[in-house]
Amino acid sequence: MTPQQPLSQKLQNLEKVGDIDISHLVIEDDTPVDNFQSEQQQRLLIEPLHSSSALPKPFLAAAHVGLFYELKEDPIVPDFMLSLGVQRAADYSLRQNRAYLVWKLGKLPEVCIEIVSNQEGDELFLSKQSQQQGKTRTKMDIYGDINIPYYVVFDPLQEIQGKEGMDGALLRVWKMSDKGYQELTSHKQIINPGESVWLEEVGIGLMLWYGEFEGNIKRLWLRWCDQEGQPIPTGAEGAEIYRQRAYYIRQAEIERQRAERLAQKLREMGIDPDQL
Repeated sequence: MTPQQPLSQKLQNLEKVGDIDISHLVIEDDTPVDNFQSEQQQRLLIEPLHSSSALPKPFLAAAHVGLFYELKEDPIVPDFMLSLGVQRAADYSLRQNRAYLVWKLGKLPEVCIEIVSNQEGDELFLSKQSQQQGKTRTKMDIYGDINIPYYVVFDPLQEIQGKEGMDGALLRVWKMSDKGYQELTSHKQIINPGESVWLEEVGIGLMLWYGEFEGNIKRLWLRWCDQEGQPIPTGAEGAEIYRQRAYYIRQAEIERQRAERLAQKLREMGIDPDQL
């Protein structure tokens, strides 16, 4: 389904209006959000971007925040979204600063990610409950209609593995083109840790990773990665890498000093250490 009027034109029309009344919009509804797995996964997608230099600032990375793309439409709420070149407003006392209002920020997010936790999420197909409620568009349909550049579905618990769903993959990524969404992962099923896909227009990649995050239990996670497929480190991982690097530098200096002392003793004994 294609909007009758391009979103860019609608944004221009809204800008001409000036101050826009958003009192009717439900910015937050205090509904319970997610399960432990999903909220940890969302944090793993957000924290490394802020604790590293993987992306140029400013950018906005948010989890489970309303994306309002039209004034008269209900928002869509991605599990995670990334928008380059924008930043959060400082004053959260203003309702207009608490959600992603496309007409205020002036652009759409580059990436929207859905983390599958059950079969009711409408990520790729409409659930029976949604059909009974009269819904006609999946989340993929909506993201496609408003031209989100990259749409990502991660199914770590293998909840939607049928032909109309993930079709055996754990990670699927689509990129917007003039013909609609084209799948970047269609040539292979991404199911193994270490496999990745590069998001060219964003300058970062996504990968499957098996390991520990905020605990001592290893799980499968979705992570950002560089073009070589190396994960973007969290702040804790970055600190540990720095600590290990400093340790090896100190050890190398100790060995150098020890070798120098030994060489000096040999010289005092009339032995040229360079001839040994």
